[in-house]
Amino acid sequence: MTLPSIALPGQLLGPVTNYLPGPGTHIHNSQVYASIAGAVTSKSTPNGKSPPLLCISRPPPASSTSPGILGPSSGSGASILPEVSSTVLARVTRLGPRFASLDILVVDSSVCSTSFLAQIRREDIRATEKDKVKVEESFRVGDIVRAEVISLGDQSAGYYLSTARNELGVVLAWGVEGRLLEPVSWREVRDPVTGRRETRKVAKPFA
Repeated sequence: MTLPSIALPGQLLGPVTNYLPGPGTHIHNSQVYASIAGAVTSKSTPNGKSPPLLCISRPPPASSTSPGILGPSSGSGASILPEVSSTVLARVTRLGPRFASLDILVVDSSVCSTSFLAQIRREDIRATEKDKVKVEESFRVGDIVRAEVISLGDQSAGYYLSTARNELGVVLAWGVEGRLLEPVSWREVRDPVTGRRETRKVAKPFA
């Protein structure tokens, strides 16, 4: 498999037969996974006989001209702040009956040096049959979600996000046994080993 240029927490990078785990990674079931969000680098070992070392580094924080305000950085020195209509990748941290809480990790393809608090309200999960939506059947804690910023929100709730479009929703999900689940429809994912299915609001893959 090809190494991604940017990884998210829990993302599979490759087997231990091909890579050695370095800073920002960990091993699970003989596979190397990302532990943090950041840029992926592969470094050759000094003897040249061992597999290359995988490392993930966070972008350095950007300097800010506003006292007390330090936004995440793209690594180019420019501050990154989510804006209305920004596409983000966020990790689900908590579920409630009316909303899911998330940490924004990536804004418009730029990895954040620190996360932003966000929420997806039940009525913003999908575009149809909103009265039938259940938050716990749409997301699970730890899921990585592709979403759109629809409101800057407030200090307590953070940004408000939506997954109402087909291409928005869960992009990475893990089952109870720790395996990465594969999508089988817009509302179901499956364990590739056991076949066990779980409900999610699944993002439609890009062509």
